[in-house]
Amino acid sequence: MIYLDNAASTQIHEDVINSMLPFFKEQYGNPSSIHRYGRQSRKAIEKARKQIAQLINAEPSEILITSGGTESNTTVLHGLTSKSSKGKIITSSIEHDAILEPCKKLEKYGVVVEYLPVNDSGIVEPSSLEQKISDDTTLVSIMFANNEIGTIQPISEFAKISHSHQVPFHTDAVQAIGKVPIDVKAMNVDFLSISSHKLNGPKGVGALYIRKGLEIDPVILGGGQEHGLRSGTENVASIVGFGKACEIAKTNLDSNMSKMLSLRDDLIQKVTDEIPEVTVNGDLKSRLPNNAHFTFLGVNGEDLIIKLDEHGIAASTGSACSVNTQKASHVLQAMGFSHEQITGSLRLTIGIFNSQDDIDRTVISLKQIVKELRDVSPFKDKYSF
Repeated sequence: MIYLDNAASTQIHEDVINSMLPFFKEQYGNPSSIHRYGRQSRKAIEKARKQIAQLINAEPSEILITSGGTESNTTVLHGLTSKSSKGKIITSSIEHDAILEPCKKLEKYGVVVEYLPVNDSGIVEPSSLEQKISDDTTLVSIMFANNEIGTIQPISEFAKISHSHQVPFHTDAVQAIGKVPIDVKAMNVDFLSISSHKLNGPKGVGALYIRKGLEIDPVILGGGQEHGLRSGTENVASIVGFGKACEIAKTNLDSNMSKMLSLRDDLIQKVTDEIPEVTVNGDLKSRLPNNAHFTFLGVNGEDLIIKLDEHGIAASTGSACSVNTQKASHVLQAMGFSHEQITGSLRLTIGIFNSQDDIDRTVISLKQIVKELRDVSPFKDKYSF
């Protein structure tokens, strides 16, 4: 198999697996216990917290360990709105459902949510935030990079605008972590969500950066773990694996970025040169180095994925987290795409374990599959396939 769905999840690094194994077999103590087994687990968690913090240039005390990006996002949204007498959240129209769904719930409770538009490249214009932000704004939350089209937003500008109005700023950086440099101090963000399984770590663990001095209400109550912000016995093995994945990602960031960018650009070049009636979606410069998102006119994206799978290639049309909802991409809708353009979309996302041979074989298969599907397409007479 050729795996080109790394935006959905990534292969766990072998060194990450090896770091986790002792915490299943030998060092299995509860981190809250004061005996040796418990102290070993506590020490391992704090080491991982430091590794996570170093990847984004934060302090270990600013890292709240969670079950993943979804919980991190929910913690910010609910944790801040419950503390504030203000009642407005500003976000973008192309956020992941992990932001949009909690916002919908908060709207039912009377919180006002403003959804900023994007241009046809999938970028939120900073001027649109300036127009919407006001004294009653509780939080601004705009994703670092989009999970479907890979566009990177001007995060530092959004943070600057938010702070000029004394409003905290949050970014969902789940897709960006481990693929591009992230420096919370340089960007001056207040909250930042990340997830382990997007950077070759285990699933079910993530983190929320909370800038020192800021307070939010806990969403999960109980025994007071994670400084009272997230109760529940810690998943030590996964936290250790997450920390190791962050350490590896930091060490290899430049070389991984260069490799993914080279493969991604080669993929885009060959697909656009060798297949007619295809467009690349999203901004080509302000973009994650591993993301290639195409529209093949006259082709159904789901048919394309099934055929690619038969050829041993794993791909997707968009977010794996919303695949069961059977709804059209809200990201492409927000960018002004027609129904035909949306249904013909394909996302190919490269990982650190992909090779040039993977790209070459994928292009060969893609050319054959697109031709086969277009030969039976009801749109075949509309375009010069």
